Amino acid sequence: MDTKYKGGQTVYIVENGHRISECTVINYSGGLYTIRLLETGGAIKLRESRLFPTKEAAQSSVRKDLRRKMW
Repeated sequence: MDTKYKGGQTVYIVENGHRISECTVINYSGGLYTIRLLETGGAIKLRESRLFPTKEAAQSSVRKDLRRKMW
């Protein structure tokens, strides 16, 4: 199966609807990516739709009203 992200690749996720976290892809299996959170060292499984190739792409997915509250 061809996957969008490969092992070792850096990706970004949006946590709690507003926090951007840098991660590394560990594995892909059963439609889920296992990723390692670089900040904490923890791991989590997520669908491809929750992963972003760049920090800017992740930021653009954050709701605009939440972005205003952050700044």
